[in-house]
Amino acid sequence: MSDDSGLSDHARGVVVTTICCLAGIAAGVVSAVYVGTDPASAASTTAVFVLGAFVIVQYPVYKAIGVGDLGIKDNLYVAFLTFTLWFISYTVLLTSAVDLGV
Repeated sequence: MSDDSGLSDHARGVVVTTICCLAGIAAGVVSAVYVGTDPASAASTTAVFVLGAFVIVQYPVYKAIGVGDLGIKDNLYVAFLTFTLWFISYTVLLTSAVDLGV
């Protein structure tokens, strides 16, 4: 990786992984707040659009931090890790029927 971010390869990987994980968990919580956690909400595709928005919003954040250009493998990693954490957190909120009070 020959980017001018000033980050080592290890630090760059840690930053990308941390942002992906936090974005996935935030997407799960926002999906639960916006769509709901009742059984009928589980079939809503709006939650997937929330996930897509969180994936897309990460790229300007990476540019602002100075991570540099991401290759195709990095883009797949970002999308997969964000999806995985969104899926886990939203599933936990759906199965426990948490009322987020909004």
